Amino acid sequence: MTGAVDPALFYTGLVAQLYGPLRSTGAPDPAPYARFVERAGQPALELGCGDGDPLLDLLALGLDVEGLDSSPDMLDRCRTRAAERGLDVVVHLQPMESMQLERQYRAIFVAGPTFNLLPDDETALRALVRIRAQLAPGGSVLVPLFIPDPTPAAALGRSRSQISEDGSEMRVTPISESRNEQDRCQTTVLRYEMTTAAGTEMEERPWTLHWYTQDGIRALVAAAGLAIVRMLSTAGGPAGANDTSFALILRAA
Repeated sequence: MTGAVDPALFYTGLVAQLYGPLRSTGAPDPAPYARFVERAGQPALELGCGDGDPLLDLLALGLDVEGLDSSPDMLDRCRTRAAERGLDVVVHLQPMESMQLERQYRAIFVAGPTFNLLPDDETALRALVRIRAQLAPGGSVLVPLFIPDPTPAAALGRSRSQISEDGSEMRVTPISESRNEQDRCQTTVLRYEMTTAAGTEMEERPWTLHWYTQDGIRALVAAAGLAIVRMLSTAGGPAGANDTSFALILRAA
């Protein structure tokens, strides 16, 4: 099945099922997020928690962390994984740009490129406004960002695959890609496939990444009532003007 999908619902159905096994970068290291929560304070909230990485590892460390995601399928998988580990997890089914939660949080963070999945600056601003509303006095926010490289032409049509314990084959294949430098968007059509003894199930979906210049994200952050405390490089020091991957530490302005 092929067709347009609400970006907030990209990780549903077959895509949610195959996301973990076929993730190109592996599960995120929980250590830097644990350090951030320990410094910023608790309770904490992971935005775009998906099926539980690193949320469940942080819970296992005894940290008071909740999760939020727009995909019901990913949250179902998160609850299942939590139960298998004997963990009590609190998750919220809401998009970050319209979240309204009862608690405020001392630490709010995004793990990985989740903020880049917001489709445009307007949605990003709404998300930052809601983050500001959910942030407890004196709290901090961690938002990693990056500018994606175009997929090499030779990689289009080349699958990444995994064989499950029951012998099923899982595959994801980038089919095509478009990039708009003016709008700062890159859309890759991804084909997800699961082949079992009963046949092959297939889903094609457009995966859009939206990126920000350093000056552009500064303006959005300020408009949302937040302030950048630090802009960090991937090495942990101050980000350079030409860095394409960096992380923001934010507080209320």
